[in-house]
Amino acid sequence: MYIPPHFQEIDQAEIASIIEHSPLACIVAQTSEGLIANHVPLLAAPDGTLIGHVALANDMHRLILNGQEVMAIFRSDDAYVSPNFYPTKPEHHRHVPTWNYQVVHVHGGIHFQHDTHAKRAAVGLLTRIHERRINGKAAWRMADAPADYMEQMLGGIVAFKIDVSRTLAKSKLSQNREERDYLGAISGLRSTGHGALADRMEYRLSKPE
Repeated sequence: MYIPPHFQEIDQAEIASIIEHSPLACIVAQTSEGLIANHVPLLAAPDGTLIGHVALANDMHRLILNGQEVMAIFRSDDAYVSPNFYPTKPEHHRHVPTWNYQVVHVHGGIHFQHDTHAKRAAVGLLTRIHERRINGKAAWRMADAPADYMEQMLGGIVAFKIDVSRTLAKSKLSQNREERDYLGAISGLRSTGHGALADRMEYRLSKPE
């Protein structure tokens, strides 16, 4: 990934936040059939590994060798930035359109797990976090489903973990603009329905250097 120094994201808390709030990763791998890509929700475990699962019918776990390096791409909010957002545009017109976004590339060896314990753990951890976020105390639990049905569902998946070896992150959020244009970009994004991205940019203003 091309990362100019002023767009390189090195704040570990920010990187963790992108992964947590944009969990649907694109997992890319080279295989005997060429490059493949699968979109899979992932969870960062306390030990630093990424945890997920795929359908047993998905050839991903057959095409990718156990332990092979893969890349998981997490993409947060993104939006078009118009030159009209910048207050300095009428002064010199030396602006062109661009695109703001945040993205994290995680590299590591993938290990597929076919045992019931690993599959229960993968499903349990993922659903616990997302259910609590949406439903609070009324969160769905695996125990809510009939035991035989749950066993059938678990039989149709393959769990995996990715042992992270390298992480590259990029926050392209108008950091290369002077303050009034940066604030103009925030206002412009908010006015065009991209409030979440504008919030991330505002947050950066409040962060200590």
